[in-house]
Amino acid sequence: MVDRKLYYVSVQGRSMLANREATAYEWTICATAEEADTLGRMLEQIQQHEEDSFLAFTYPWPDTPEQGVSQGYQRHLDNLYREIYRLGTEETKEQLARSGYGDRMD
Repeated sequence: MVDRKLYYVSVQGRSMLANREATAYEWTICATAEEADTLGRMLEQIQQHEEDSFLAFTYPWPDTPEQGVSQGYQRHLDNLYREIYRLGTEETKEQLARSGYGDRMD
C-alpha cells in the first residue's frame, strides 16, 4: 500500500511543508514521498526560471527573445499547477477550478 500524507504548498513562497502551521500556503495536496519530492523540484525550477527571466529582461541579448523566456516560464508554471491539481485535495481542486485553472488541468 502506498503511504500518502498531506502537504501544504505555497507557489508564491516556493515551499511545500508537512506542517500546516509552519508557513502560509495556498494549496493542500495528498502525496507520496516521491510525488512530494517531484513537486518540490518543480517549485525549485519555477524559482530558477524567475531568476533566469529577471536576468534575461535586465540584460537582454539579441538571441533571447522576451516571448521565449515568458513562454518557458508559463509552461513550467502550468505544469506545476497541473501537478498540484492532480495531487490536490477536493478543496484544492475546487479552488483551482474557481480560479480558472480547472479547465486547463484535466
